[in-house]
Amino acid sequence: MEPLTGMGVLALMGAAATIAGASEDLESDVGSQSNPNSQVQLAPQMMYPHRIYSKAVSGEPPSNALMCAIGGTTASVLITAGASAVLALVIGAIVAGAIHGTYSVTAYFGRSASQKRFKQPVYLDLIASHTPVIMGYSFITTFCILVVSYLMVSALAHPFPLPLLAFIWGITVGAIGSSTGDVHYGAEREFQNVEYGSGLNAANSGNIVRKAESGLRNGIDNSWFCAKFGGPVTGLAFGMTVFLSGWITAVFDATKGDAIGWVSVIAGVIIVLILILWNRNIEVAARAAYGTYKEDEAEAEVAA
Repeated sequence: MEPLTGMGVLALMGAAATIAGASEDLESDVGSQSNPNSQVQLAPQMMYPHRIYSKAVSGEPPSNALMCAIGGTTASVLITAGASAVLALVIGAIVAGAIHGTYSVTAYFGRSASQKRFKQPVYLDLIASHTPVIMGYSFITTFCILVVSYLMVSALAHPFPLPLLAFIWGITVGAIGSSTGDVHYGAEREFQNVEYGSGLNAANSGNIVRKAESGLRNGIDNSWFCAKFGGPVTGLAFGMTVFLSGWITAVFDATKGDAIGWVSVIAGVIIVLILILWNRNIEVAARAAYGTYKEDEAEAEVAA
């Protein structure tokens, strides 16, 4: 493949991955999945009933891995049967979204019904309003992951089959969404009633914010909040992961004939080190501009 063509393919993969990362994070915000869901599930037990969609089929990595693997398997079967690639990817994403929606509904009913003793209602209107949104985000995420996986197989001649690549990227996007996007939902959105940066005191466990800007808060309110920053940041993180992982190989090993790819491995290590130092400098600059943490102030007073 020509270098320019390869870079064009990588650019398309990076764009699709960016959309997939953003939609994955916002889908988890609508349904309250992964890390923040522990507080949503705990809230009724602490006598804080709410109107937040509590599904958490599983953690985000295995949930998205299953979702994308189902879509990839469906698409692969259709392509083998002679269907066009675009149609196969779309149908695969539709099937994955429908199955994910089914799991979401059963998870919500099961979790809410099991908390009957804590006076947690089952809101049927949440099922009607939130489930289509969850399925829509699921479709977008799966389709973009399938696009990335298909380009790797067809254009970059990756040895792994489409379903396996979709499975791996599903785990990756779920892990990035869980570690990057969940912070803005769990720490900044759920606990706006406590001082920022104070951490989660044991006394506040389950005491999530239940009132929205207008009415009672639900999962779509959370998605609206996270769409401003948490979702885009997650998309950027996953897009960079996909693009840079292919970019270093295309640039540093394209003409080297290095089967092992040591040049790209070294370049990847250097890029990671640069990102670590950059992140550290951003943290130091932010702390210098906005003040030290309260723990640091208390230690300074004690030392004085």
